[in-house]
Amino acid sequence: MKNRDRIIRYYKGTDNGELAARLIDLADSVAKGRPYAVSEFVSPGAVQIGETIQAHVPSLVLRVFGGYEGAERVKLAFVSADYEGSVDFNVTACRVTWDARYRLLSHRDVLGSLMGLGISRERFGDIIMQEDGAVILADTLLLAYLQQNFVKIAMVPVTVSQMVLKNIMPRQEKIKEIKTTVASLRLDAIVSSGFGISRTKAAEAIKGDRIQVNWQPAKGPSQDVQEGDVISMRGKGRMEMTQITGTSRKGRTGVLLKRYM
Repeated sequence: MKNRDRIIRYYKGTDNGELAARLIDLADSVAKGRPYAVSEFVSPGAVQIGETIQAHVPSLVLRVFGGYEGAERVKLAFVSADYEGSVDFNVTACRVTWDARYRLLSHRDVLGSLMGLGISRERFGDIIMQEDGAVILADTLLLAYLQQNFVKIAMVPVTVSQMVLKNIMPRQEKIKEIKTTVASLRLDAIVSSGFGISRTKAAEAIKGDRIQVNWQPAKGPSQDVQEGDVISMRGKGRMEMTQITGTSRKGRTGVLLKRYM
């Protein structure tokens, strides 16, 4: 790819240089003759990298799949424009069940137990919490390992079985609109208003690497936020800075935030 180094340098500034290089290698392998090549599971922000690469290679088509409609973590596939067959993303739904008395098990518990097994985050996608268990979207080859080794979550015995992908319901999220004013469009001010915490705690969360902007680590409390930016806070979820609504008489900036519950 002619612009390989330029693309890598650009995304290196957002700590995604290595991921951009891996995706470029996949795209190059298709440009050289493979019908398609599929990535590992990536965060939503990586889709933009895939789109940038595809824009530089018109002979390729970019496809995205995370196992079900509305998935956040997905796999990217670079596909030859001449290829008319199906793309095997190697995604399997793993149904995890436990005794209904332990309903307090959380997404964090499931994620922590998976990571505790030494499984790379790139090998599994979304974790969908349900009333009687959870569904993990994972590499197909990971299913057998999970069935043999993923036997407990926070000391609670669990069982893993395979689930048909089409039986997973589309992602549905509750959205809370927040109309407010802020002294400035600094990240700490937006985080404070959107997540309902003090500005001091917002700054601490940013400095403690608990905040991401567009799925990239926040640069600092003074980072500017723009319309369309997605801000996530570990343990609090995410929100979108949907609109700048104007300026008040006191000089404060009006904003419309969408908080995903």
